[in-house]
Amino acid sequence: MREDSIARNYAETLFELAERHEGAESFGSGIEMVGDLMEDPTVREFFGTPRVSAARKKSALERALGGSVPTMLLRFLKVVIDRGRQRLIPECARQYRALLERHLGLRHMEVTVARPLDAVQLENLGAQLSSATGATVIPHLRVRPDIIGGIVIREGDTVYDGSLKRQLDALRRRLMSVELQRQER
Repeated sequence: MREDSIARNYAETLFELAERHEGAESFGSGIEMVGDLMEDPTVREFFGTPRVSAARKKSALERALGGSVPTMLLRFLKVVIDRGRQRLIPECARQYRALLERHLGLRHMEVTVARPLDAVQLENLGAQLSSATGATVIPHLRVRPDIIGGIVIREGDTVYDGSLKRQLDALRRRLMSVELQRQER
């Protein structure tokens, strides 16, 4: 199993655990803090090296986090260490954040336009996308002049291409198809 899939499974398990106990939001800030902490090279090296026993790692984690994160989150992190998967904690934190945002009705969409949008246009775009999806959409804007006009929206693996370039390409293909059909007659 790939590491991102394993991290997603851990995040889903943690999310279910959080919903049964203190709540998904309280665990969210805690796992995010731990994920950020694990990004530090010194901390990552300490938790990543097999020369340091799991007991020492769990003790250090408890001293560093005791009282500042929910007890069940700390227990979960100790299980992750026992299984030797502590290097996945930053990715697990990212996956957890995505689950929490989905739970809260937030959706991130990559929006590609031909020209930069001003703040009002971006706000209107976010409102229109939110209205269309029934969720609060957070647009992440990219500017690519080569799409000529229109808009391309990407959410995960789903792409909605309303670009002028795609429409012109489709028109060109249709015209070429009609021309080929005439020549064949």
